Amino acid sequence: MAYVISDACISCGSCEGECPTGAISQGDTQYVIDASSCIDCGACAAVCPVDAISPA
Repeated sequence: MAYVISDACISCGSCEGECPTGAISQGDTQYVIDASSCIDCGACAAVCPVDAISPA
């Protein structure tokens, strides 16, 4: 199951560099996670300052 980024995302970018598979990218209004590339490691959720990332 992939992680997802909620609307609480403030687009700070801290999660993008933590993803070992490069599954996170800047979307139109916030960062997004490509579910097919996500390996469910949780590294992104651990660094999110507003807790906007959680398991789907």
